[in-house]
Amino acid sequence: MLRRSYGRTLSPWREMERLRREMNRLVSGTPRWPGVGAAPSYPAMNVWTNEDGVIVTAELLGVASEDIDISVQGDTLTVRGCCLGHELQEGEVYHRRERGRGIFTRSIQLPFEVAPDAVEAAFSKGVLSISLPRAEADKPKKIAIKAG
Repeated sequence: MLRRSYGRTLSPWREMERLRREMNRLVSGTPRWPGVGAAPSYPAMNVWTNEDGVIVTAELLGVASEDIDISVQGDTLTVRGCCLGHELQEGEVYHRRERGRGIFTRSIQLPFEVAPDAVEAAFSKGVLSISLPRAEADKPKKIAIKAG
């Protein structure tokens, strides 16, 4: 019979049940550490703001600029595209495949409304840069104080 060091008798069945519960908890769908187990979004994007608007950069390695579609509606930016990837030749077999291929769509909510007619985009070395100026109606207004 198993005994703990403090003298209490330990049932092997109780220990098996505890082990089963612990294993279920470890393999359950909720990760214990942030970012672990979550699928990354594609494309990876960085978004930051300044006084004039929003800047967005997206990594789109292997995507041609003509295969990218950018749209803005209200405060939502959507980037769509297609990554064709590498076609295997006859007799070739993947040893490891980590880069995806196919159609992608990524929408992000911006912190404020932008002027869609003034949006500019540039694509260089696999990085898409989008400049989204803040809409005039959404810019903060300075209120003058009258003394007197």
